[in-house]
Amino acid sequence: MRFNKKKFIYLISPLKIDENFYIELIEVLKKKKVSFFQLRLKKIHFKEKIKIGRKIKKICKKFKVKFLINDDVYLAKELSADGCHLGQKDMNILKARKLIGNKIIGITCHNSIKLAKLAINNKADYLAFGAFNFSKTKKVKYKASISFLKKARKITKTPIVAIGGVNVNNYKNLLLNKANFLAISGYIWNNKKLKPRDAINKLI
Repeated sequence: MRFNKKKFIYLISPLKIDENFYIELIEVLKKKKVSFFQLRLKKIHFKEKIKIGRKIKKICKKFKVKFLINDDVYLAKELSADGCHLGQKDMNILKARKLIGNKIIGITCHNSIKLAKLAINNKADYLAFGAFNFSKTKKVKYKASISFLKKARKITKTPIVAIGGVNVNNYKNLLLNKANFLAISGYIWNNKKLKPRDAINKLI
């Protein structure tokens, strides 16, 4: 999987999306720092997810951003998304591959080299590790460190996504230690001091 070092952001949607969100998303993607956008919606009917997903897919396509779906392989297939992200309790990657073919499939590996090696053997397109910092977006069950990131980098050339509380104060250290992409959500969408377009501008 190819990647642009200047487009290091793996942007994750807020859990709730209103009409104003689409305008904010366009403003954020205009900054040309986002490689992936992951649609992560909980407790919403499948048909509503399709409606939201179609709108976001058009925006992502316009700005050449890969559009991914969190957890739901069937939704990814329905929307003809660029791929999906799977957690350890989601569909098996081999079954997912049969459903969506040669699309992007990323795997959550928490802070486990064992899980990473399994994902690599199953030809995952990227590995997601974390949480590297406290996150307000999602309850932290697994904690990863910079030393772990260095260890993971040594065992594979598969792209690594660092997740968990990434913001303007800690993102550079993750990039310096060879994370290819940084999964960001709360810092962009729930920032009490900065609008989304201004928050992303701070990430040089």
